[in-house]
Amino acid sequence: MKLAANLTMLFNEADFLDRFRLAAQAGFHGVEFLFPYAYPAQTLAAQLDAHRLELVLHNLPAGDWAGGERGIACHPDRRGEFEDGVGVALAYAQALGVKQLNCLAGILPAGVSADAAHATLVANLRFAAHRLKEEGIALLIEPINTFDIPGFFLNGSRQALDIIRETGSDNLFLQYDIYHMQRMEGELAATIRAYLPLIRHIQLADNPGRGEPGTGEINYRYLLPLLDDIGYTGWVGCEYKPRAGTVAGLGWIAEQAETLA
Repeated sequence: MKLAANLTMLFNEADFLDRFRLAAQAGFHGVEFLFPYAYPAQTLAAQLDAHRLELVLHNLPAGDWAGGERGIACHPDRRGEFEDGVGVALAYAQALGVKQLNCLAGILPAGVSADAAHATLVANLRFAAHRLKEEGIALLIEPINTFDIPGFFLNGSRQALDIIRETGSDNLFLQYDIYHMQRMEGELAATIRAYLPLIRHIQLADNPGRGEPGTGEINYRYLLPLLDDIGYTGWVGCEYKPRAGTVAGLGWIAEQAETLA
């Protein structure tokens, strides 16, 4: 199993640029994070090269994150901004060797109907999937729970599947976050089995609390070996909030390795 450290959430004991080194020292070979845009691409590339890490994933620009926005792909009045953001993300992806980018749909804007948001999202995804395909980069979409982000427009795996089909693109895939989908719908194993051909990236955390595996109700001793059994070969992003420090909370990886052995 290929585990990637999510540097937005893990190793928060250190400044962001120091987290690459800490992830490598902890045994990770891949990393992911929400956004690269606060740093020059060359600065991030130097960290990846120095510590022999692969950048597995980052997101397209998602609007005013500090101001509470969580993506703009479903905002009818932000189409131009979205398209510009695809270009920015593509430039970073090429500089950093990233082969897949995630698109956050966003929160349904006030005064916008669900139908209008849906149509906007589909149109934006068609544009982005086509543009990224030209450069050999896959586009992903991620359903997110509406307890953590009230009003998030894309919040279920079936909804994501329907949107993928509606775009008609062969370059649009599912990012399946176990934590978010446990909160929204459960049936984790059955859903992963059913949607495996479209799942390009998986993220994990336990529930409640979004801690590391083994701190909540999700049976990771069953679920992670299942990924091997059904032939999932992609990365699994560790996007959780460590309960007592990142390194202290990594014991679950050794325990899981024993289960897989």
